[in-house]
Parts: sequence; structure tokens; C-alpha cells
Amino acid sequence: MDTRKPLRRSAPVETENDGIIEGRNAVVEALRAGVTIDKIYILKGETDATLGHIASTAREKGVVVVDADRRKLDGMSRTHSHQGVIAVAAAREYASVDDILNIAREKGEAPLIVVCDELSDPHNLGAVIRTADAAGAHGVIIPKRRSAGLTAVVAKTSAGAVAHVPVARVPNITALLKQLKDEGVWVFGTAAQGNTSLYKADLKGPAAIVIGSEGDGMSRLVAENCDFTVSIPMFGKINSLNASAAAAVLLYEAVRQRTGN
Repeated sequence: MDTRKPLRRSAPVETENDGIIEGRNAVVEALRAGVTIDKIYILKGETDATLGHIASTAREKGVVVVDADRRKLDGMSRTHSHQGVIAVAAAREYASVDDILNIAREKGEAPLIVVCDELSDPHNLGAVIRTADAAGAHGVIIPKRRSAGLTAVVAKTSAGAVAHVPVARVPNITALLKQLKDEGVWVFGTAAQGNTSLYKADLKGPAAIVIGSEGDGMSRLVAENCDFTVSIPMFGKINSLNASAAAAVLLYEAVRQRTGN
């Protein structure tokens, strides 16, 4: 019996499927080719000229660059030869906030937007996008940093909804909320101690629903910039819902109100 281990011929396919791009030449080529990249992780403290060039080129293109220790990079690596840099390709191109607002205008509908404030779990983000598609929301907005992006995991969890729901990425959620207000959109933040009960919130007009992070909820500044903080009635022993579940509850209350059901 041949007991030799099989050659790892499937590695390139795995790399392509999960969006991981490893090694200096591969990342440089991806940037040159215009691949939509979610984030680039570079070995912390490394002063190598090539890595410096990768970082500066990425920032010029608006790509988020993250300093990572070797353990982080080793854990992400598929080839075990990352050379101090790993890029994560986005499953699709990001939209702009204007794109999302224009979609609502073209449909003649009041905007219905989901804003995720530092939602770090890609499974939660994927589930939010899937629900946003089902509820007819016009788009989802996430921050550039401290958030899951449009990775392969998000795309898979969304069951393909990333192909249909525009996702915009912005540098600052607080500034975004001010922009939405200037566009006539009312901002509803979800909070356990919200000042408005869900069933008293008027979600028929232009609305942005803000979903906080899994652990801490909305940040203080984001909460302060909401027009309303909305609480979901809870009758059991647990006093909070998973972030994607909370998004689903609010989105479908908006659907109910907008359809008159």
C-alpha cells in the first residue's frame, strides 16, 4: 500500500474560492489588475520596501490596510508562504451611498437602508444582506474598519444576495448618518433601552435602520446621531437578539407598515 501523503494540488482552487491572495507578487498583481480587495493584512513592524509599496498602493486605491502579527497571518494562510502579506478579495465591488439612494429614487420608493455599526461577524453580515434582499431594502452600509467586509464567507452566508443588494463602505458611520439626514432619511437605531417601542416607530417613510455590533451594540456617537432609538419587545429570559435577527425584525416591521398588512 502506498502510504505517501497526496500532493496538495487543490490549494490554488481553495485560494481562489475563499478570496485569499497570498505572497508579494500575487498581491501586487491583484492591485495592478484592479481586483476589488476588501482588506490587505501586512506583517506588523516589517520595513521591507516591497511591503511598503504594497501598503501605499493599496491606500491610494482606498483599500483598508491592517497591521497583523505573524500568528494572524499564519492562521489565514493556505500556502504557508505568505511572505508577510495576505489580501482578501471582495466578493463583488462596493457601491456608493449615492448609488443606494438613486436605486430608491428610480423605483419611486422611500429609501429603506440598513446601516451596520461595526458588525464583525461575517456570518451576521451575510445574514443581514440576505434579509435585506428579501425585505426589498435598497442597500446596506458598513464602515471600512472594524467591520466584516464582502468576503467569500459573507457571500456564501448571504445565499447569493450580495449579487443583488448594493453594499457601500464608508470611513465614518457618524458622518454617514448626518449625510442621510441631509437627504431626508430618518435614522432608527436598535437599542435595548430605546426611547421608542418597535410597534410605535413609523418606518413608512425614508428610513435607515442602524444595527450595532454583536457585543456592544451601537457606539455612543452613532446612538446620539439617531433620530430614534428603537427597542424590540422581549418577553423571555434573554434580553437581546442576535444582530442579524434584530435587523430582520425591524426590516419586516417596515415591510408590514409599507405594504399596509
